[in-house]
Amino acid sequence: MEPSPIVLNTEQAIQSKPRFNFWQIWNMCFGFFGIQFGWSLQMNNMSAIYEYLGASAEQIPGLWLAAPMTGLIVQPIVGYLSDRTWHPRWGRRRPYFLVGAILSSLALFIMPNASAIWMAAGTLWILDSCINVSMEPFRAFVADNLNERQRPFGYAMQSMFIGAAAFIAGFLPGILVNWFGVSRTTTGGGIPQNIMWSFYIGGIMFLAAVLYTVFRSREYPPTDPNWRQRLDAQHGSGVGGAIKEITSSVLHMPAQMKRLALVQFLTWPGLFLMWFYYTTGVARDIFKGDPDTSNEIYTRGIEHANATSSILNLVTFLFSLTLFFWVAKLGKKMTHTFCLLIGGLGLFSVKYISDPSILYVAMSMVGIAWASILSMPYSMLAGHLPENKIGIYMGIFNFFIVLPEIIASLFFGKFMENVLHNDRLLAVQIGGGLLMAAGIVCALIVKEKTTDELL
Repeated sequence: MEPSPIVLNTEQAIQSKPRFNFWQIWNMCFGFFGIQFGWSLQMNNMSAIYEYLGASAEQIPGLWLAAPMTGLIVQPIVGYLSDRTWHPRWGRRRPYFLVGAILSSLALFIMPNASAIWMAAGTLWILDSCINVSMEPFRAFVADNLNERQRPFGYAMQSMFIGAAAFIAGFLPGILVNWFGVSRTTTGGGIPQNIMWSFYIGGIMFLAAVLYTVFRSREYPPTDPNWRQRLDAQHGSGVGGAIKEITSSVLHMPAQMKRLALVQFLTWPGLFLMWFYYTTGVARDIFKGDPDTSNEIYTRGIEHANATSSILNLVTFLFSLTLFFWVAKLGKKMTHTFCLLIGGLGLFSVKYISDPSILYVAMSMVGIAWASILSMPYSMLAGHLPENKIGIYMGIFNFFIVLPEIIASLFFGKFMENVLHNDRLLAVQIGGGLLMAAGIVCALIVKEKTTDELL
């Protein structure tokens, strides 16, 4: 039985939203499986792809600049536009899911055929822009449809799909070698065949999963026929109106969003340093491989790092299923705090590991943090946002993910070269320290809603 229509732009709507069953929430979140499948292939392999094409360690942060810059620009714009979109058949957020998925899938097919660093970097700009078009509305989609009590479950379901997709994507290059005989070697200094085919499969999975959500879920129209005019009356329409509204929304962020922004600003650089250097650090420092002189050993190190990242994501998948228990016991704030501390300790320990098998333990600890990072901040934030501006505020919240990455991309390369002397695992260790600092800040400043609003 379908829920009744939702009024999306009044305070009454918060109380009148129907209760969704498990499969309805499953359908609305499943598209994140495909998005994360493609995203994980990129995160796990782009540093290695750059090094296969001849990039040095100090160049890597700058070559990753596409991800934060596109998020900074694209997500608030898509949030603004989707808040003002309504199509009788496709709804508010789903048109953006679909367009972004089609373009992202094409970019995933193009990426592994890059033959030079500039081609890979250019394709990454396109790929990240398109992924952001699909990703941003998914956060608002859950907040649109679910009431305050069910939102933690919706965001935890997204975390579950993210963990499952990233787990499979991490093992995929090794599976292609061991099960299907795809070569892990390169020809002429290019990208290995197993990584190439992983990107092709990722493109298919991305589109298929998003199509499932587009066709198996629905959105509910606003009952106020003048809802768009009411939005435009505040700041106007067109490009000028968009700029005014985004600026005004930044300047008048809810207090809870400001507090969570500081936590995010510390959390995400720690993750970026892991993504920048963990994979290649394991291959070079633990496996003692080199892409120039011991290519196959280096590739085996990359595969092992991806496998441990997959365990991270398996733990994310499994721990997401228990988040409701921990929220009920500890509250959202302290659940997030303890998860960040555990994940930070796991990253911090990587520098001291010599046995590759112990990396599974360290990255499992990061998986606990990742499950919380993907759900708790959004759950703590959503109830503090105006119902008719959830899209734009979710896009603005992304600022506090991408701004620290931009800083890291622009300046960490020099720090890496001159201070850390290109020690990749020391950079990862710094990332662990930042996660622990974020956990401490969360405990000190984030406010908790009353217990009757928890699960």
